[in-house]
Amino acid sequence: MSDMPDAGPLSDEERAELQRLRAERARRLDAERARKERLELQQLKEERAEAAKDERIRELRRRNARLMEPDDELNMPLGQKVVLGAILIVALALLLMMLLNH
Repeated sequence: MSDMPDAGPLSDEERAELQRLRAERARRLDAERARKERLELQQLKEERAEAAKDERIRELRRRNARLMEPDDELNMPLGQKVVLGAILIVALALLLMMLLNH
């Protein structure tokens, strides 16, 4: 009635096949575990790179904001001094060109 063999002891051939199947299953499980670990490691590396990038951006923003803030109420911020200096140099260059051309 049943397609299952009787539950008696295994023959040497059946025992060898069972061991082979167990070893194959263990290899598949190990390979899957290794694949998942590699995937997790890759994700962690990507997250770490993203966090480092975000930290660099925050540091640049903080540094740029500090350049544009005045040191105290009487002084101009360094960024503003640089911009005004550049405008002054361009204005002097234009003035010299106009004077020397006439």
